[in-house]
Amino acid sequence: MNIQLFMQRAEALHQHLADLYQTATVLPWIPSDLLPQAFKELHSTSKMLQLAVEELYQQNEELTQNSTLLEIQRQHYQELFEFAPAAYLVTDEQGIIKEANRVAAQLLNIDENFLVGKPIINFISQEQHSYFFSTINQISQSEQIREILLRLKPRHDDSFDASWKVKSVANQHEQHTKLHWLINKSVASDPVESTDVKNFTDLIENRPIHKHSKGEIITLIPLLIWFVRHGLVKLSAFSETGAEIITGLAKPGMIFGSSMTSLPIYEATAIADVEVVPIYLSEIAATPNLNKILLPKIQQRLQQTQSFLFIAGQRKVPERLQHLLQLLKQQIGEPVPEGTRLCFRLTHEDIANICGTTRVTITRLLSQFQQQGKIQFDHKKHIIIIHNS
Repeated sequence: MNIQLFMQRAEALHQHLADLYQTATVLPWIPSDLLPQAFKELHSTSKMLQLAVEELYQQNEELTQNSTLLEIQRQHYQELFEFAPAAYLVTDEQGIIKEANRVAAQLLNIDENFLVGKPIINFISQEQHSYFFSTINQISQSEQIREILLRLKPRHDDSFDASWKVKSVANQHEQHTKLHWLINKSVASDPVESTDVKNFTDLIENRPIHKHSKGEIITLIPLLIWFVRHGLVKLSAFSETGAEIITGLAKPGMIFGSSMTSLPIYEATAIADVEVVPIYLSEIAATPNLNKILLPKIQQRLQQTQSFLFIAGQRKVPERLQHLLQLLKQQIGEPVPEGTRLCFRLTHEDIANICGTTRVTITRLLSQFQQQGKIQFDHKKHIIIIHNS
């Protein structure tokens, strides 16, 4: 029923009760002592009904105003979405496109109306499908903005490298999650002109910086290698049983990438907040002296790998731990009055992984080393290796 009509009927009812009271007072067969009480209650009930209707009317007016405001905001959002200068998509957790703006349609070379309902995987190079599905599951479980690099394959057009920023947005009312995608064509996907690079600083200058929080998996793409600007990256492989095997630690100034290994399952994880810069393999072929610049970085990784093998070859676990601490002292140590402090914290599980033993054993050995005066811990639980230990 229309709220206005309801108000009119409530007022009519109130008037009918007043008329009825006037009529009843002149009827001789109705006891006079019953009329005042009965009509008093009816009149009170009628007034309460009128007040309730007025309050309901006021609330309805407020809801109408809010609805109008929401519609204006929705229209404003739609205009911003539609005319944004970058490609923007909204998908569900499975990657099915729910919304797409005109720039996205142009980038994917398909009409906007035909984009909705299609899987976003249709526009990603086939060799990256498995990586995409594993990544989208991680993204759905996090509220942080993630930036990944994927090779985009527009409809009836050549593929190219693209930077994808994605955020998971949960809708508690509708009990589902949407993924918001911002897509930009990577600068490095354009043809690379031959340039002269004098040093590594020149090479990474003015490149996009990709940030990853502690514990995040860093995308490994065969088309590029990563240069670490800040933080520490754990490089791991996995055995057939699923056991993690740490194969390296990439500190600031080092490089890593899937093209630098033949291991079938290879993963890079941020041990601390990390900043990395992409270097595309196509640039290496097009840039004179780049191989010479990269050679020391590759040698760094090779030397570290040999050190890990040497540690694994020690027969006794305490010797492995002692050698690992000395390696970490060189790789990620900084001088402090007591000795050398390790700048980054490795978990006991990580240390046990490198030493080929259990976490419980490492915890016990570190406690022994502390009692023997070989190490100590600062207030942030970072290991300090004592002088001459």
